[in-house]
Amino acid sequence: MSDETDAPEPLPAPAVSVPCLAQRGGVSFATARIVPDEQAIAFTYNGSTHAVMMATPADLEDFAVGFALTEELIEDRSEIENLEIVPTPLGIELRVWLKGDRAETYAKRRRSMAGPTGCGLCGIESLEAAMRPLPQVTAATKFSSQAIIAAMASLDPAQVLNAETHAVHGAGFWTEREGLIALREDVGRHNALDKLVGALVRAGRTAADGLVLMTSRVSIELIQKAARLNAPVLVAVSAPTAAAIRLADEAGMTLIAVARRQDFEVFTHPERLTETSRQAASNVA
Repeated sequence: MSDETDAPEPLPAPAVSVPCLAQRGGVSFATARIVPDEQAIAFTYNGSTHAVMMATPADLEDFAVGFALTEELIEDRSEIENLEIVPTPLGIELRVWLKGDRAETYAKRRRSMAGPTGCGLCGIESLEAAMRPLPQVTAATKFSSQAIIAAMASLDPAQVLNAETHAVHGAGFWTEREGLIALREDVGRHNALDKLVGALVRAGRTAADGLVLMTSRVSIELIQKAARLNAPVLVAVSAPTAAAIRLADEAGMTLIAVARRQDFEVFTHPERLTETSRQAASNVA
C-alpha cells in the first residue's frame, strides 16, 4: 500500500478566493474577493540556494530559466542540464543543475558571494556587480506610434490573472508581424519580466524584432533584464526612474513610458521611432 505522506506537495493556485466584509454605499455585507497568491520561491543551482523571491506560483519553468539568464548565471538555455520544480510545505524550490563549465563558473561565483538580497538584484556581491555594464542593444528595428499604441492595447485582454484579481503586473512581447507573442503575470514586476524572458528563451527567441511591454513603472532592474534579450524598445504604463533612464540611454535602448491609450513619452533613443512618430514626439516636447 502506498504511503500518502510520500505524495508530492501540489503546486498552489496563482489566485484564491477569500472572504471579506465589503462597505458599499454605507452598507456592509459579507462577500468574497479573488486575490493573487504569492509563495516563497527558492532558486537553487547545483544544490546551493542562490536567492529566495516572493512570487506568483505560475509559469515557474519560465521563471527559473529567465532568472538564470538575467542574473547572468547562464548565457544560453542549453547550459541548463536539468530543472525540477519541487513544492514543499514552506514554498517552492526551483532546482536547476548547470552543465560542466557553467557549473564550475557558478561555483567560483558562489564562493565569493556576500549573500542574496531577496529583491530585483539578487546574489549581488558588490556595488560594482549591481551596476555592472550592460550589453549594448544592437537591434535597430523601428516602430510607428500606432504600433506602440496597438501593442499596449493588446496587454489588457491577455491578462487573465489580473482580470480576476486586479493586483498583478504583466510583461509582454509584441511584434508587428505576429502581435502579442507572450505575456506573463506576477505580483512582482521584475518576476513577470523574468518569466517573459524565460518564455522567449525557451522558444529560441530574442526580443530584437519587437517591443517588450510592462504594466508597471520602470526601475533599473527592468532595463538590465530587457537588455539581456537585446530588446530595442521597452514600453511601460507608468513612469521610469532617473536611474532607469540613464541606464537605458547607456545601453542604447529606446525607453517609452507613461503609455496610456493614445499617449506616451519617449525618454531615450527616439531614432527607433519612424519619421512621423519622431516628428510627433518633437512637437510634444
